[in-house]
Amino acid sequence: MKVDFHSHILPGIDDGARTLEESVQLVSEMAGWGFERITCTPHITRKFRNTREVIQEKFDILHNALVEKGLDIDIRMSAEYRLNPETWPALLEKGDLMPIEDRFILMEFPINDPSEMGDLDPLDEFRKVIALGLTPILPHPERYFYLSHDKLLSYVDAGVKIQSNYGSLAGIYGSEAQAVAQSLIDEGIVSFLASDMHNMSYIRAIGAWLQEGHSLWEYSLL
Repeated sequence: MKVDFHSHILPGIDDGARTLEESVQLVSEMAGWGFERITCTPHITRKFRNTREVIQEKFDILHNALVEKGLDIDIRMSAEYRLNPETWPALLEKGDLMPIEDRFILMEFPINDPSEMGDLDPLDEFRKVIALGLTPILPHPERYFYLSHDKLLSYVDAGVKIQSNYGSLAGIYGSEAQAVAQSLIDEGIVSFLASDMHNMSYIRAIGAWLQEGHSLWEYSLL
């Protein structure tokens, strides 16, 4: 099954799709690529303090619009949790997490400034999630240029799954991220690829990459 479990396609909720019309267009394009299931994972960060209720509301709006348009694709709801002291510890303490497929938690780092994590130690936070019987997924490590390879391997050894972006391979984030993503795949430590879909520029870049002969990964089970 072609699934995508990392996307920002809910309208007006973070730095992804701005309108419902854009959301529907993104889903339509992704369905055309062969995706059968898309999990919506809006950011929960100090800037985007989304709650389960807000995400549910936007999810229902998009779901109803897709039904009205006759788009036969399975969409699901989760979140991309950023490790920052303003949002993450409280959610973890309350147990207010929305796992992907009841198993996985998407846990991102700040893109550019690791000091935004404050006193949080990623390995400790990953272990807390594992202790809950869940599996952490670290998305797009190729974009964290401050993250050493040895540190990344320590997360893998602890049981963290690694997800790289189709957009990284397509060059959206520059040649360095592209090279690192390919290197991690070649090394065999990437468990998943995902779109991290935000807007039509992603559609154009990933679409061009697919037209070059590349293909989407298939997962029989997440």
